[in-house]
Amino acid sequence: MAAEGVIHGYAEALFRVVNAEGDLDLVEDELFRFGKLVESNSELKQVLSDQTTPKAQRVKVLEDILTGKVSDHTFGLLAFIVTQGRARQLPQILGELSALAAEARNVAVAEVRTAVPLDDDQQKRLAEALSAATGKKVDLKVLVDPSVIGGVSAKVGDTVIDGTIRRRLEQLKDQVKS
Repeated sequence: MAAEGVIHGYAEALFRVVNAEGDLDLVEDELFRFGKLVESNSELKQVLSDQTTPKAQRVKVLEDILTGKVSDHTFGLLAFIVTQGRARQLPQILGELSALAAEARNVAVAEVRTAVPLDDDQQKRLAEALSAATGKKVDLKVLVDPSVIGGVSAKVGDTVIDGTIRRRLEQLKDQVKS
């Protein structure tokens, strides 16, 4: 329970800073995407979490990855989390921050995975469909993930809607086995 409290405390503090600066949409989106990157890359998570590595070196890793890709504000917040020794909890902290931001905007966060990027029209139609399915206004976080092969997987809260080709192939494989 103490770890959850620390995660929530960091997320709430970051949310207040980002919200006060007026950069909520951009910074929250950049933080969310970086959190997913760290979550899916155990080597990066290890490098950023290694307390035996000097703080300056861990921040340099962030610089190498993020320079020119995120705002200075986002970089500063990530550097703060890493130098505070909280990189291991980074995905959870940033996920909680996204939830707080969505709550403040009175929307639900939909984590969407596709094999290819979606254009604005596709994102708009998908957001409308997910809103209709969940009964909530939805804020899309689109992550390109070639492993889905094709189609779309969406997670809104605890609800997962998996319309990927990968999932269909798994279902077909299960049917053939039985």
